[in-house]
Amino acid sequence: MVLEEITYFLDGKKIKIKAKVVNSFNGKFKGLMFRKNSPPLLFIFKKEKKLSIHSLFCRPFRAIWLDKNMKATKIVDDKGWKLNLSGRGKYLLEIPSITLK
Repeated sequence: MVLEEITYFLDGKKIKIKAKVVNSFNGKFKGLMFRKNSPPLLFIFKKEKKLSIHSLFCRPFRAIWLDKNMKATKIVDDKGWKLNLSGRGKYLLEIPSITLK
């Protein structure tokens, strides 16, 4: 599994993280579902838009919506089993809570 170093901006601070880039429909559909151990996932979309996700069958994670300039537009710390989480962005970063510690 190849991880890429991703740089994004949160409250004016530059943050670097290694993540698996997900471009495929199936990869975006599955996300962190059913995964016990996963690196952070970066989902790339064609344009900036409202992005909705759910956290059914997921362990706790942080979702960060990023605009076209990789600037955080919304952050949600989720404990799992929520039906609708949404934000606006061109990118979505899902970081398993265990990675944040």
